[in-house]
Amino acid sequence: MTKGDIVLITFPFSDLSGTKLRPAIVLFQNDTDVTVCFITSKLDWKEEFDITLNPSVENGLRKKSLIRVAKIATLDKSFAKGLLGRLTQEELMLLNKKLTELLLL
Repeated sequence: MTKGDIVLITFPFSDLSGTKLRPAIVLFQNDTDVTVCFITSKLDWKEEFDITLNPSVENGLRKKSLIRVAKIATLDKSFAKGLLGRLTQEELMLLNKKLTELLLL
């Protein structure tokens, strides 16, 4: 897994009441963990830093979706269940820009 990969990962609900398998963007990974932003197809949830993705062969998504840039989690790598696709270079550059703005870097 490398930054910009789109993976299927078991994501915990915010209240930790359960989990859901969903696509996510890899931000960072080490030997044991992976840090990701989750992706949703609920377009009405769009917030200031979110990025819209159209489905493509390259990204492996089936629906128009949002990268929820502010929804970042670090999870055990065993939660990652498979590779869907990858962001384009332009999308990865936009993600980097949004992360910089969000985190006030």
